[in-house]
Amino acid sequence: MSRPVPIRRALISVSDKTGLIDFARKLDARGIEILSTGGSARTLREAGLTVVDVADVTGFPEMMDGRVKTLHPAVHGGLLALRDNAEHLAAMESHGIGPIDLLVVNLYPFEETVAQGAGYDDCIENIDIGGPAMIRAAAKNHGFVTVIVDVQDYGALLAELDNNDDRTTLAFRQRQAQIAYARTAAYDAAVSTWLADAIGEATPRRRAFAGTLAQSLRYGENPHQQAAFYVTGENRAGVATARQWQGKELSYNNINDTDAAFELVAEFDPAAGPACAIIKHANPCGVAQGATGLDAYRRAYDCDRTSAFGGIVALNRTLDGATAEEIVKIFTEVVIAPDADEDARRIFAAKKNLRLLTTGGLPDPRAPGLAFRQVAGGFLVQGRDDGRVSPSDLKIVSDRQPSETDLADMLFAWTVAKHVKSNAIVYAKDMATVGIGAGQMSRVDSTRIGRRKSEDMAETLGLSQPLTIGAVVASDAFFPFADGIEALAEAGARAVIQPGGSMRDDEVIAAANRLGLAMVFTGQRHFRH
Repeated sequence: MSRPVPIRRALISVSDKTGLIDFARKLDARGIEILSTGGSARTLREAGLTVVDVADVTGFPEMMDGRVKTLHPAVHGGLLALRDNAEHLAAMESHGIGPIDLLVVNLYPFEETVAQGAGYDDCIENIDIGGPAMIRAAAKNHGFVTVIVDVQDYGALLAELDNNDDRTTLAFRQRQAQIAYARTAAYDAAVSTWLADAIGEATPRRRAFAGTLAQSLRYGENPHQQAAFYVTGENRAGVATARQWQGKELSYNNINDTDAAFELVAEFDPAAGPACAIIKHANPCGVAQGATGLDAYRRAYDCDRTSAFGGIVALNRTLDGATAEEIVKIFTEVVIAPDADEDARRIFAAKKNLRLLTTGGLPDPRAPGLAFRQVAGGFLVQGRDDGRVSPSDLKIVSDRQPSETDLADMLFAWTVAKHVKSNAIVYAKDMATVGIGAGQMSRVDSTRIGRRKSEDMAETLGLSQPLTIGAVVASDAFFPFADGIEALAEAGARAVIQPGGSMRDDEVIAAANRLGLAMVFTGQRHFRH
């Protein structure tokens, strides 16, 4: 079992025919007999290769629109028989079953069919049955059988045969068996997830997730942690689908922060104007809308220049040269945008360590999806936070009525607060953040941190008073006590947007009235732990 095993007979049945003809020719040149089915057999014959139809081996034609073709003892016996077991060999001899030493299968494109928005019946027809059955059989019998499920492994198999006199080693077969089982597991996960969604099953009895390795990472959040980046194939623009134009390989923290930045900036419709978000350690340190991309970047940068150093910049429109010229004035880890013009790419090319990513679009913040988090012994699953509020959703609870400008700034601040770690406090003025307090155990502490950052930035900018003077404030959850409102008033805020729902709402509203603040309730919160 541990010795290299020769390959004399192969079964090829593939949906993705990329590289198939060249691969099969190299097998044929080694004297390997090729069995095949349907479209694969036709493709190989048209290329001049000699192919044995599986139907001739089983004695049964393909039937039921191809649903039944390989589910037969002549196939599965050839894959599962133990070559060192006398009883297995006798059964093969008795029933005329020939050994299959190599299985090359890739599955019906179920995931791609779902991603294209196909109907229920089309998705069902793209669920492969015979393929996974053969893959599992060959992988189980990897002591004797080699299984290939990815086009990218054709070259690895040929190199293995070159190095081992047309044989495969146990180590190679073990690796391919692991890849094979991971593929069928991912396939079944995709089918079960799709079906749960199709029938409206929000909490299925078993939940499976799968991903394909996109990148092995040098380490995780810290150097002693191993890490890798896997993609799910979700049809959603973002860091997983982006093109990297230049710069060093992305790290674990780069990917995490870049995703946070792009998800935030995608909240702002490009048709309503350019927007920019600057992220540090998964928290925004500056967000703004502006007349141009350059204006949006400058206004976001002027919220917290210290934290912006070494941060992630995300834009909701094409990055232009003027904005790029401004960005490169400080050290920036990553810039992500739907696109970048030639001037921007040329300017960034001189900064070899800066990573530029383009995505071709923005993720839809309202699209349904799942988020999950591991806990000891399990994981939590929830829907993506796609909550939004509009002016008609707001309930004015204060004596002072907010102006139209107040309301616009409130909704802007509320949108940003959705992406700030709890407890979150966001000060904003003229569609730009001017102070952010994030991730504190006390909401009052977040309030004070946001104010202090605004004071520091005002000093940097040479202003006589903090930027929080006359600002509006968004809180991701309700104020449990009036002290938070009092702290906001001390910072110079003029209006507050918050979910409401505290047992002490009356006390909080009374404080707002006493201090002359406008206050609106959203009826919705945005905890982000």
